[in-house]
Amino acid sequence: MRVASEAVRVTSSAGSICWQVGNFVDQGSIQPLDYIVYDVFANQLGLTLRNRIVWTFGHGTHAKRRFSGRHETVLWFTKTNDYFFDLDAVRVPQKYPGKRHYKGPQRGQYSGNPLGKNPGDVWDIPNVKAKHVEKTEHPCQFPLALAKRLITSLTPKGGLVVDPYMGSGTAGAAAITLGRRFIGSDLEEKYVDIARDRLSKAVQNKLPERPDIPVRTPVPTEAVTKRPRHFKEGQGNG
Repeated sequence: MRVASEAVRVTSSAGSICWQVGNFVDQGSIQPLDYIVYDVFANQLGLTLRNRIVWTFGHGTHAKRRFSGRHETVLWFTKTNDYFFDLDAVRVPQKYPGKRHYKGPQRGQYSGNPLGKNPGDVWDIPNVKAKHVEKTEHPCQFPLALAKRLITSLTPKGGLVVDPYMGSGTAGAAAITLGRRFIGSDLEEKYVDIARDRLSKAVQNKLPERPDIPVRTPVPTEAVTKRPRHFKEGQGNG
């Protein structure tokens, strides 16, 4: 609560607060934690929830007695109604760019926004695991693409991004590459060292990064798409 209160205090009237949270799992029982975050920021601190963004990813721990968890949430709050939001900067390609209005005064004209469509509130971005190009020693590292979408749309050029739990420095690295300022902190010295290294590489434009592009269809000829010979038919890890 103390960190949340301080975050609200230092946020400008046009600023935003984004809080990423997963689920607590205890012996197969799920407790969604975002309702606790909502209660703190909305009910106790008076902020307005603008979006509950679902971050979905295709890989993670496999479950056997329930469906495998493949999403976490990002709650986006604003302090006032006069908040900064640049939708055009994060639009994605139209699914049907040639679609036209079929009736009314605009009949025959293209119906989609020429700048692209709103990306919606479900973001399919690979998590940082195994051989992900951005992987460090941090066990719960966020992808740059996730931070970049939020920073690009919710902060102006030159704006200040603050992350009190910066971990591997993803938010800071994203902020630097996007021309924003950054302040971050963490209690774990080893993570601070990782973050410093990544921020330095971001300044030098040498930071490894997976492009924010749709997850591609596996190529049949790649080694990871072939079932090893020693696997018996039907064998798997769930």
